[in-house]
Amino acid sequence: MPLINLIIILVVVGVILWMINNYIPMDRKIKSILNVVVVIVVILWLLSVFGVIGSLSGLRVGG
Repeated sequence: MPLINLIIILVVVGVILWMINNYIPMDRKIKSILNVVVVIVVILWLLSVFGVIGSLSGLRVGG
């Protein structure tokens, strides 16, 4: 994946998260949980893109 595409995706995700935080009325706890989940997903995606972890397609949640 070219670096410019990676940067564009990160900027778009950041802008969407910023818009959700500023313009959608939610409880502070829900916003915090949403922010943490988005950050974790982005970090896992970045690790997958750079090959630090294997493909996320084989990742299973639950039993």
